[in-house]
Amino acid sequence: MSAVPLGPESLALDCEAELARISQWIPQVLTQKLRRRGLVVAISGGIDSSVCAALSVRALGARKVFGLLLPERDSSGFSTERGRQLAEHLGIEYQVHDIAPALEALGCYQQRDEAIRRVVPAYGEGWKNKIVIAGGVEGGINFFKLVVQSPDGEQQSVRLPLREYLQIVAATNFKQRVRKTMDYYHADRLNYAVVGTPNRLEYDQGFFVKNGDGSADLKPIAHLYKTQVYAMARHLGLPDAICNAVPTTDTYTLPQGQDEFYFALPYAQMDIALWALEHGRSAEELAVALKMTPAQAQRVYDDIRAKRRATEYLAAAPELVQAL
Repeated sequence: MSAVPLGPESLALDCEAELARISQWIPQVLTQKLRRRGLVVAISGGIDSSVCAALSVRALGARKVFGLLLPERDSSGFSTERGRQLAEHLGIEYQVHDIAPALEALGCYQQRDEAIRRVVPAYGEGWKNKIVIAGGVEGGINFFKLVVQSPDGEQQSVRLPLREYLQIVAATNFKQRVRKTMDYYHADRLNYAVVGTPNRLEYDQGFFVKNGDGSADLKPIAHLYKTQVYAMARHLGLPDAICNAVPTTDTYTLPQGQDEFYFALPYAQMDIALWALEHGRSAEELAVALKMTPAQAQRVYDDIRAKRRATEYLAAAPELVQAL
C-alpha cells in the first residue's frame, strides 16, 4: 500500500491558489479564444452553478455576468429562492424565466406520464415520481426503479422496463435542452459566452445531457471534485444555504439525490473512489478508506469504468466523413 493515506485529505485544495488560477484563466479564454464580452450562467441554486457564478464575478466583475433562473413545474421552490439569493449576493443582473409552458408544448410532461402509466396504471393528477438506481456496490448489473407517490402519500417502487425508462429520461431531458436554448439566446443577445457547470465527478462520469447542460463554451470547475467545489464555495464566502445544500437532480417531483439516480455512492465517497482510481490505488486500499469489502470497492471501480465507456459519446464531436 502507498504510504500516503487514502481519504478526504487526498482531496485537500489550496483554495486561494486555485481561485487565482481560475480567475486568470477565465478572461484569457473569454477574450483570446471565445472573443466574447461576458458570461451567462444558469443558476440552479445548487453548489456547482453557484461556484461557477461566483468565479465568473471574481474573474470579470459583476457587470459582465448575467444569471438565469429557469424553473419549471417540477422544480423545488427552494432552488429558485437560493438562486435569487445568490444572484443578489453577487450583485449580478439576472432573469427568472419559467420554462414550463415550453415544456408543456413540447410534450415533456405528457410523454413522461404516458410512460409512467404503462408501469403504474393508477398514476395521475397529484402523483409524484422519481427514478432510482439499484445494483451498484451490492453486485449485479445496474438497473432502474420507478418510485411513485399517490396524493395520499403512499409510495410504491417497481422495476422499470427499458422502453419506459428510456422514454421517461428522454422526456425529462427536454428540461436541460430548453434551458440551454435560453442560455444561448441571452449569450447571443449580449455577445456573451455560456458557462458550463459540471464538476469533475459529473464530467468524468457523463452525468449531463448531450446538447443540454453538457453544452457550454467553457467549464471552469470540470477539473474539481465535488468535495473541492464545496470547499471553494466556503472560501468564496457564499451564503450558508448554498454551502450546505445537498446535491439533488431537481428534475423529478419527488426529492432525489444524485447518488439515488446515477452514482454508486454519495458524492464524498465517489470523489475518493474516482481520485483513488485516477492515482492507481488498489481496490483493497479503497475498501479500507470507504469501510467496505474489497469486492464492493472493485465493483465501484468497475462502475466508474463502465459509465466512462457508456457515456463517451456525450462529449464527443460529431463524426465526419474523411475528406478526400
